[in-house]
Amino acid sequence: MRLLLYIFLMLTSIEAKCQSSYSGYLNKNPITLIMYHYNDGNTYAYYTDNNFDTPIKITGNLKNETLTFLEKDIKGKNIATLIFDKFKESRQKIEGKWISIDSTKTYEISLKKDFDINYGSDFEWTSREVLQSNSTRNHYFKTIIDKKKGLAHGSITGVKIFEKKTDQLLQTIELDCQLLAIDNVAIGDYNFNGLEDFSVLASISVHVSNTSSIYMLKESNSNKYTVSGFKGTSLEFDSNLKLVFGKDECCEGRNEIHTTYKIINNQMVMIEEKCLKYDYENAKFIEITCK
Repeated sequence: MRLLLYIFLMLTSIEAKCQSSYSGYLNKNPITLIMYHYNDGNTYAYYTDNNFDTPIKITGNLKNETLTFLEKDIKGKNIATLIFDKFKESRQKIEGKWISIDSTKTYEISLKKDFDINYGSDFEWTSREVLQSNSTRNHYFKTIIDKKKGLAHGSITGVKIFEKKTDQLLQTIELDCQLLAIDNVAIGDYNFNGLEDFSVLASISVHVSNTSSIYMLKESNSNKYTVSGFKGTSLEFDSNLKLVFGKDECCEGRNEIHTTYKIINNQMVMIEEKCLKYDYENAKFIEITCK
């Protein structure tokens, strides 16, 4: 969820020039690549080898029409550089190279653009499927996004769950969420039963740090997920304490409501609520009576 919030803050503080989906080949392996381009030259991206379907996150920079990415392993160690020369966001085909960090391996990359995601009232699209950067051990996800002409932003109308390696569509869940950025799925164990669940970012306030998500719980006896009834603001799930913590800010951050929940029979049950107000004289939050 922190990654999703970071992306949204990037979108609101630095204008995104374009968000694009590409498909093609790295060496002989089919891949899908998603890019976010920003006006300052920074680029956030992720790609997946379609034979294995586990997305790889990469960060890069565009300078003098050379787009360079760094790929890291799970420990954060640089393992490869991806370079696209003569790169322009408007081009429908791009060519590049994947180079191991020790330069002992080099593979050609050839991609074609599938579509752009642009914001503004003049753009519209229907039922575009966008690969998400987070996946579980066995499943990967694509959101379904729509945008109507005349509206500034689009919406997420659903999410598809696929089995890794076979690409079998296991389930489609209908949703109605704001399209804040095209990477919206997070992974977690939201009911603390040891199974990987997932969530979709539904809304965020730009004035305070409030977020809301829709949480899907993995069914223990099938490959499907159930939409939970979990509701709350800026929820954090603590697997050690097996508690859920919420934080709702208002009044430009001057007031806060802190809530604590237990998960009982896949339901969130509130066990504590604290209301705080900022005391300017003492420069700290003080507890007040909740209304």
